[in-house]
Order: sequence, then structure tokens, then C-alpha cells
Amino acid sequence: MPTASHHRASRDGYRPIRVSIEFFPPKTEEMEKILWTSIERLAPLQPKFVSVTYGAGGSTRERTHNTVARMVRETSLKPAAHLTCVDATKEEVDAVVQSYWDAGVRHIVALRGDPAEGVGHAYRPHPGGYATTAELVAGIKRIGDFQVSVSAYPEKHPEAASLDADIDALKAKVDAGADQAITQFFFENEIYLRYRDKVRAAGIEIPILPGILPVQNFKAAANFARRAGASVPYWLAARFEGLENDVETRRLVAAAVAAEQVIDLVDEGVQDFHFYSMNRSDLVYAICHLLGLRAQAPKVAPAKAA
Repeated sequence: MPTASHHRASRDGYRPIRVSIEFFPPKTEEMEKILWTSIERLAPLQPKFVSVTYGAGGSTRERTHNTVARMVRETSLKPAAHLTCVDATKEEVDAVVQSYWDAGVRHIVALRGDPAEGVGHAYRPHPGGYATTAELVAGIKRIGDFQVSVSAYPEKHPEAASLDADIDALKAKVDAGADQAITQFFFENEIYLRYRDKVRAAGIEIPILPGILPVQNFKAAANFARRAGASVPYWLAARFEGLENDVETRRLVAAAVAAEQVIDLVDEGVQDFHFYSMNRSDLVYAICHLLGLRAQAPKVAPAKAA
């Protein structure tokens, strides 16, 4: 693993590392407190943007909207709202996009979305809806001058016929107006680096932000990876072996593993990282500190009672 001094030397003369962070909208009052505690903790790191997820079939539409609208009102963070086209007409989706614009949101993460029935079921476009993410991107751009991020899959989308076909789908999103892509999480850096090379060879020049998932619970992360089509290397399982009931050691190992991954990517010239926070700030904060980011003056208002 590279040492901290090696990491600092590798960044001399380069732009600062930039991070973005993903949250999901809270379902309960307790989860609301956890979310805003995490936001208050991470806001002083001045992330480039923070994204808020959106449930299948629009199941969290209102909570997503409320969370990003509150970020606009009460913080200096730049929120990005996730948006899917599952089980909705174009008019319904367009109304959501317009509501984000009216709330002051200027960045949308455009996704096709998983079927409302769950992963494993065939995706069926809504008869009156956007059939593909590329169509959704074009629709968003028609409504307002949003920055639009899209997804990318270094190990291909589970439904894609091949990696090349999946890269063609990414190119269609770019041609429709996508400004940057965020990858599905991965654990082997070579997977991302090979993918980035293939994307560039295909003529796609937008930023491809690596998605990083700090593993807090290995069993849960492995199940998540299987559903998402991401591979879990043997060495990662070995790092967490025997720690099922040792929460504190798991957290230390998790921070070390994620820090090793991102520092190695920095050495490969990567400067932007997107963290899947799972609404927990401690691991992400520690990793950002190891990357050289330091807290600035707090720029988030105290959480207000609902």
C-alpha cells in the first residue's frame, strides 16, 4: 500500500483531489437524523456535488425532492437529484424535472432505473414514457440547462449483451447531452482502468468518475455486488474473514481497504471520486482525509426539526 508521503509526492503540481458523495433519502425520522448528521460532517470537505438516490418506480420521489430542496435552502452544497423513467409517462417525468429546476436544483443523475418488481425482472418501458436513458437525458436538456450525469458499468450492465454493447449505450447517452458518467462500484482498480481505456478508444471524452463503495458490512456488500453485476475478489473476502461479530475491527479494515483503492487510483492519475456513502459519514470522511482533503469552515446550517 502506498504511504501517505508517497501519495503527497504524487500530487505535487496537480489539481486537488475532488470528491462527490451519494446519499439516499431517509425513510424514517431516525434515518433523517442520521442523514443530516452525515451531511453536516461531510459538508466542510466541500464535495463537488452530493447526489440523492431515487427508488424504483419513483417510490422515493417525494423524499428525494424534499432532501435536495432542503440542501438548496439550508446548505451551500450542490445537490444532484437522481431521476429514473420507470413506470412514468414523459409528462410525469418532465413535471419532476421542472419541479427540481423550480427548487433550484441544477444537476440531475439520469438513470433508466430498475423494474419496479425488482432486479431480475425484465425491464419494460412505460408505453408513454422515456424508453431509454438517452431519451431521458435529451428530455431533461430540453427543459433546462441542467448538468446531467449518467451511469457507467466497468463490468457491463447485467442486462447488456456485451461490454462493447454497453459502451455503445453510454455513447448514446453522451450524444444525447450527458456531461459526465459515474461508474458502478468495483473493487479491482484494473477493471476501472481497462474500462476507461475502452471508453476513450470508443471516442467518449466525458469524465468517468469511479464509484467507490467503502465496505462496512462485507456480507451485505457482497450481496449488493451480486445483484449489481460487480465481482467480489477473493482477497477482499479474506480481509474481512472472521470479523462478522467484530464491528470495530471491520470499520478499521474497511477504511484501510478503501484508502488503498483510492490512493492507488490517484497514482494512476485519477482526480475525481464518487463515494457511495450509505448515509454514513465516518468512513468517507476518513478516506477523504487520507486523500489530503481537509475540512473548511462549516457551510451547512444545523438540522432543523421537521
